[in-house]
Amino acid sequence: MANSKRHIFITGASGRMGQATLAELFRRRDHFEVTALALDTPTDRRILAPYQKQGLEVVWGDLTCYQDVLRGLSGADIVLHVGGLVSPFADTRPALTMKVNVGAAQNIVRAILAQPDPDHVKLVYIGTIAQTGNRPVPIHWGRIGDPIKLNVFDTYGLSKTIAERIVIESGIKNWVSLRQTGIARMAAAEPLDPITFHTTLNGVLEWITPADSGRLLANICEETTPEEFWGNIYHIGGGAPNRLTNLELLDRMLSATGVKDYHEVLDPHWFALQNFHGQWLIDSDRLEELVPFREQTIDQYIEEQKSKVPWYIRLGSAFPGLVRRKFEEVARGPGGTLSWLARGDNAHIKAYFGSLQRWKRIVGWESINQQRPSEVPLKLEHGYQEDKQDGLLNLEEIREAALFRGGKLLSRSVRPGDWRSPLQWVCHAGHEFHASLDLILKGGHWCPICLGDPASYPELARHSAFFRQVWEPEGTPG
Repeated sequence: MANSKRHIFITGASGRMGQATLAELFRRRDHFEVTALALDTPTDRRILAPYQKQGLEVVWGDLTCYQDVLRGLSGADIVLHVGGLVSPFADTRPALTMKVNVGAAQNIVRAILAQPDPDHVKLVYIGTIAQTGNRPVPIHWGRIGDPIKLNVFDTYGLSKTIAERIVIESGIKNWVSLRQTGIARMAAAEPLDPITFHTTLNGVLEWITPADSGRLLANICEETTPEEFWGNIYHIGGGAPNRLTNLELLDRMLSATGVKDYHEVLDPHWFALQNFHGQWLIDSDRLEELVPFREQTIDQYIEEQKSKVPWYIRLGSAFPGLVRRKFEEVARGPGGTLSWLARGDNAHIKAYFGSLQRWKRIVGWESINQQRPSEVPLKLEHGYQEDKQDGLLNLEEIREAALFRGGKLLSRSVRPGDWRSPLQWVCHAGHEFHASLDLILKGGHWCPICLGDPASYPELARHSAFFRQVWEPEGTPG
């Protein structure tokens, strides 16, 4: 009797999202066969060993090695490309991050196209909300198709933007890009990282729990996933219950450790004023409609994680001064915001505070807007008639969309309803490039040279009404 199980190939299985996905897939091992590509390290072997006992096949190899990827992917029905380097590790090793994240996407695409029937293989690529960068009030609501806008020093966001472009323009028939939001973690139970202070206190995120992320990927592998799901980009988000400001999240996490008042253990001087990604998602419910996966809220997750907080962290309830000193120590340490100020690192000061003068104007908690921002979504203009997205945009409408982005469409013709074939464009700076309507209109991408250089964004915003919508709110006095 022929094997009727679906063959799943997963990368990044030892990471947080990967582990949650493996757990969910192996709850359904009666109808899935799973192969994972993983680095041969003691940590990876320890994490994957229990699943190997249940039938997981592991290819010990490297995402940057095409032969390793081909060996693991061959014969797969569905590819879950979760693997790669993520922040904060990714941003401290830019060359390695680009090699791994971009190289992996190239190898995955190449291996799928090398299969006997590449149209049979379905590719699930995990992108990131970091691709759309800092979204301060009043543009704290976002949706797919908003402008790609990278933060300064965000190698991770840049690498994922390039990788997403590779996937969308690959020629693979069945692909999907899922831009992941913040995956909840109980920071108090893990070593504190300086990236905590790179966030803005009044910034926002729509969180998701690890369990729901894993459930989503496993559910996509089921035969019930509709055909209309494929060939699109979606936001992964937890919905309304998981929309918090960064300060609200800190408050809830600290409360779970016994700290009753965050004012006692945090200082607003430690936190950046800009240059960190995050938004509430106008369109995250669409993914839930197509592939239902939400079962856990951020509050339920925090309650579940309380028991994992070490006893010495719980001392914060009785000795808040100790907690405060630990936070400040990290903020002053390597990569911390206070370390930039101490050594006069003007590049980081300008990126994360706007200027030294702006940081000096933080005189206490009264300087920080602690009110919850508007819960009424504000949609940005995308420059074309969006209800025709899967229909027939004519040549003139596409030309208008290009002008809205500050450039021009150079192609003289377009096949009606063809969103996948590359067209020729030119940006305001004269850079010519090829890109599909899927990439430009659905994905919010534009000139790869300009988008990869945040220093060029002020000039881009001057020419592009599309990009100006996400740039003008960034403007701050020196």
